Amino acid sequence: MRELREKSEEELRRELDEARTELRNVRMKIATGSAEVGTATIRNLRRRIARILTILGEKERAK
Repeated sequence: MRELREKSEEELRRELDEARTELRNVRMKIATGSAEVGTATIRNLRRRIARILTILGEKERAK
């Protein structure tokens, strides 16, 4: 969490887009059965997205 808090809003938004894209790709791989991806991967990505959104919200409220 500390590393995320130190990033700028622009960096956080970029990282959020990357995490969402990665989550979408992992879900597609699971749906097509093309990769052995566990549910832990999805859970970790969702948690990362939630953390980023939380920090972005905190930064917005601090303005």
